[in-house]
Amino acid sequence: MSRRTPNPPPPSLVEPHTVRTDGQVREVSVPPLAGTVGQGSLADIPFTNAAEAPNEPVLSRKDATGHWRDVTAAAFAAEVRALAQGLIAQGLEPGDRLAIMARTTYEWTLVDFAAWAAGLVTVPVYPTSSSFQTRWILQNSGARALVVETRGQSAALGPERDRIPDLLHLWTFEDLGGVAESGAGTPDAALDERRAALTPDSIATLIYTSGTTGRPKGCVLSHGNFFAEVDNAIELLHPVFKSLSREPASTLLFLPLSHVFGRMVAIGCLRARVRLGHAPSIKTEDLLADLAGFRPTFLLAIPYVLEKVYNTGRATAEKLGRAASFDRAARIARSYGEAVEARQHGTGPGPGLALRAARALYDPLVYRRIRAALGGRVRYAICGGSPLGRRLAAFYAGAGIQIYEGYGLTETTAAATVTPPLRPRLGTVGWPLPGTGVRIGADGEVLLRGNQVFSGYWDPELGAAVPAYDTWFATGDIGTLDEDGYLSITGRKKDILITTGGKNVAPAPLEDWLRAHPLIGQCMVVGDDRPYITALLTLEPDGIDHWLRMRKKDGMPAEELARDPELRETLQRAVDDANKLVSRAESIREFTVLPGDFTEEGGHLTPSLKLKRTEIERDFAKEIDALYGA
Repeated sequence: MSRRTPNPPPPSLVEPHTVRTDGQVREVSVPPLAGTVGQGSLADIPFTNAAEAPNEPVLSRKDATGHWRDVTAAAFAAEVRALAQGLIAQGLEPGDRLAIMARTTYEWTLVDFAAWAAGLVTVPVYPTSSSFQTRWILQNSGARALVVETRGQSAALGPERDRIPDLLHLWTFEDLGGVAESGAGTPDAALDERRAALTPDSIATLIYTSGTTGRPKGCVLSHGNFFAEVDNAIELLHPVFKSLSREPASTLLFLPLSHVFGRMVAIGCLRARVRLGHAPSIKTEDLLADLAGFRPTFLLAIPYVLEKVYNTGRATAEKLGRAASFDRAARIARSYGEAVEARQHGTGPGPGLALRAARALYDPLVYRRIRAALGGRVRYAICGGSPLGRRLAAFYAGAGIQIYEGYGLTETTAAATVTPPLRPRLGTVGWPLPGTGVRIGADGEVLLRGNQVFSGYWDPELGAAVPAYDTWFATGDIGTLDEDGYLSITGRKKDILITTGGKNVAPAPLEDWLRAHPLIGQCMVVGDDRPYITALLTLEPDGIDHWLRMRKKDGMPAEELARDPELRETLQRAVDDANKLVSRAESIREFTVLPGDFTEEGGHLTPSLKLKRTEIERDFAKEIDALYGA
């Protein structure tokens, strides 16, 4: 059985160790809160839960009537065992790769744990992947089986099937019952033997990076990598995972399980016995309905979701003629959140009487509505993927939802840094996760080390990982450490723009600021080998629909809208605000509004919604040249 260290030191006592060079903090580390797991694997989690708390709800799934039904630890372990024995009966051997291509569903997590119990290695595939992308991942990983959500996905892969000779099985979720039945004759001992053979060093999964350039690479993550990640996260984020009230902790997962962020939280929830639900659709109406029905206590989110909730609340207030009231409530919430932060750091007295009274006044009018949109019980949100920004983090803190920002990569099994609960610093991505070290290289690159950092990239010829680093893993991100060891990410090393005047410009701060505007969907800053900085903007559909209705311009064609003087004036003010973040040489001089949005289907976004800059610059070369008078 894999166990966590009992009675770890209180998170409040964990302090970072900083190393200075030339007067600046160049390195910071935090001691681990959880001991290193010496035996066992993730496959043990369902069975440990069933043995220790058989009747405790560990998951919930929505039935045909739309109601959420709890799944106990014993029931989940029984399903995992049955499906794992079926996988053995189907001829899959220890170490074989099994790919999963589906939305965020209960079955995804079931297949994941059943595959591990059978000694297999799971390979996530985004459900939005093309047949070519899917084939490449299946070929590169040498997958022997693929589980897909729908018959349509199975049929779409059909033309590629003869080019994947190693793929022996292609099952849909509908087939899983039959697979489980086929294992009825497999002895329990055969499964237990496979599970016992796994160690923390065994490969758990190959997660392919979404890849903003070139083909994705398979990151080899071990069971031990996940233990180091989730065990320290659970202990650090004790208010989130360990309910201190009579209300049990729970979360509704709606981010892709194909991404390491969502996967880590799903594993962490089962490890900590936090009730987990799955939401397959992130369409606004579907997600809000699922949140209202499930009513989670915390969320895993990307900035886009939190921006969307804020902007929707503001648009609703404007529709009711209460925009000024909402804006004042937002300012009060931000002031309150910043005052609380100052008190926690000993740099201020905290919210004064007048500020507390103003916040209490707006709680039922504004803040409670924001919380209600997230289900009504959310008190915490773990946010990652890209910086949320100080403004929104402070707003949500003041509105009663504490944001824990984190930073990490697929290669680091998700978070490498995270906001410490008792000492948040708005606008940063926190301290190193306990057991992790962060170093800033001579060129500003963020370097990481810790037991959650992967062993290397998958080599199909070797059937193993090829080491990608010695002691420190180079992330490709540019960042800084402040006096207390808090990390801020300023951009990607490869994305740094160098103007013809020799000015180095990190586009991320400008892009993140503008993307948070209710009318802006995406922003890409341009200027590499150009005389000055410009930007391509796309419009946020919901925000722009509301803007048009409020101005009685419904039905305006996209091409005409992009040139509308009133809209451009509004967007110019947003650009002017963003430019206050940077120097004159780094500021956006010109921008253009594109009639369509950047999408994954259009080839301009990765599955994790990152910009594919090369493709965007190629496809919108004419618009970019026009910004420079060409």
